[in-house]
Amino acid sequence: MAWTKLWAIGFRDLMRNQRRTFFTALAVALGLALLIVMNGFIAGILDDALQNSIRLQTGHVQVRAESYEDSQRSLQWRDLLENPGTIAIQAAALPGVTAATPLLWSNTILNTSNESVGLQMYGIDPGAALYDPIRASLVAGSLIEANDRGGVMIGKRLADSLGIRLGENVSLTTIDANNEPAEGIFAVRGIFDSGVLIYDEGTIFMPLAKAQSFAQTGDRASAVVLLLHDEDAAEQVAAALDVPGSQVLTWRTLNAVFIETVNVAMSFYIILDAIVMLIVAVIIANTLLMAVFERIREIGILAALGMKRGQILQMMLFEAGMIALIGIAFGVMIGLGGVALLTQNGFVMGEMAGSADTIPFSGVVYAKFAPQTFTWLAIWTFLIAILASLYPAWFAARLEPVKALHTS
Repeated sequence: MAWTKLWAIGFRDLMRNQRRTFFTALAVALGLALLIVMNGFIAGILDDALQNSIRLQTGHVQVRAESYEDSQRSLQWRDLLENPGTIAIQAAALPGVTAATPLLWSNTILNTSNESVGLQMYGIDPGAALYDPIRASLVAGSLIEANDRGGVMIGKRLADSLGIRLGENVSLTTIDANNEPAEGIFAVRGIFDSGVLIYDEGTIFMPLAKAQSFAQTGDRASAVVLLLHDEDAAEQVAAALDVPGSQVLTWRTLNAVFIETVNVAMSFYIILDAIVMLIVAVIIANTLLMAVFERIREIGILAALGMKRGQILQMMLFEAGMIALIGIAFGVMIGLGGVALLTQNGFVMGEMAGSADTIPFSGVVYAKFAPQTFTWLAIWTFLIAILASLYPAWFAARLEPVKALHTS
């Protein structure tokens, strides 16, 4: 019997109970739509956190002294880069580099009359393009000047929690390059709101020259940070930088812990995907089994007329395939619509964004289109639907014509 005949018989059988066929296809559609929206939302959250880390912390490439360790934030001269300005100029001349600027990092304590908090101090060149996002996120005051000897910038979240106002003086304490406490009074020149909670509440900016003087590091810096036009070119740019006595790290290495965390988290989401697909598979198997029990006599007649077991099995698989394809088509449309909605409106995380101390989540996160992931979800939904139909199809194909014909 031709395949077209089998398709026709299968389609006719599905139309006999349109309500059941509709709800089965709807279950497939809603299951796939849920997976698409969930995976699009997760992809958006994780990509947002990674881009925040690159944009606000690590850059795409970093040049550091060989002995410098990020966890230590050392200000010892042996752990700092010599001539960071020269290295930045050399890096900026490379193809694909958007910005290259020296940075000095230091663990710092901010003291007010009521409270003390530990912060990450950034000694920066305010004119560097790396800080355009900070410039754009200012909510009060202005960006500090490179020659400002007594000004700093803090995040709005930190200012609100400590009750610090624009222009108010704050006391900063750090352990300088000589392992001695250094304390100074600084005025708040600007308040920024980057939208990244852990960054806004844990970072303070100071002009690089003043930070070097405050920490007694001479003209040395913790690192030279590079931003690139294309993050995939990081390895190529890193290989082109030849700075003796230094280590050149790409964003993948600098964010290795975060990337590993993401990989572990994705394993959990794969389990959730599998659970949803399993539910869809059970629904399809149940629908086809009910159809088989309703059509035992008909299947017996077809077998008696010469339809082979393999053809009966194919007919049932065609029915499952039609239900799956209809459900997948509508599921993709519903899912993509949901993702499109979340790419425009986003989801307000609120205080949840600050719950992870090491992951820079934004206060508002958006979904992201992930075509490759969505395609694989649709393919796996179809394959699992077919696999779920194998038992009902096998059961129908194994019916004995004589017994089937005597079924009332």
